[in-house]
Amino acid sequence: MNKIFTFLLFLCCSISQAQVADRITFSYDDAGNQIQRILCIDCLTSKMANEKTKEITALEEGDLLKFSEQDVISYYPNPVKEELYLQWELIESNYVSSIKVYGLNGQVLQSFSNLEKKNNQNIAFQTYPTGMYGVILFYKNGEQKSIKIIKK
Repeated sequence: MNKIFTFLLFLCCSISQAQVADRITFSYDDAGNQIQRILCIDCLTSKMANEKTKEITALEEGDLLKFSEQDVISYYPNPVKEELYLQWELIESNYVSSIKVYGLNGQVLQSFSNLEKKNNQNIAFQTYPTGMYGVILFYKNGEQKSIKIIKK
């Protein structure tokens, strides 16, 4: 329970920090003079609305996002519209045993178990409202990895 509470606290803090940095935007003319300053009240939603989503026909290795270069977990896309694709390498001594999807209120929205022999999982997000979600991968040895997912 403490790990979940810590994860949610971290998630809330990172959301609030991300929004503070982008609240004021400036526009400049060709000479470099500031011509407009805009205070953005709903920055996250307006940025997401302006972003173009990459349409894909087949998932390629370059499309998958990783935590770091040496990490064995990849996911695509983020932000997600309909379905999140997770992929990981099977390691005999330490495999992914379960996956849980959490809302910002800490409620478990989906749970997947018995993943010992699988190396990927699709997670449907169609029915969830726009917002932020946490996806936690639980390993056999007790380790956890969490991913912050944005639903458009």
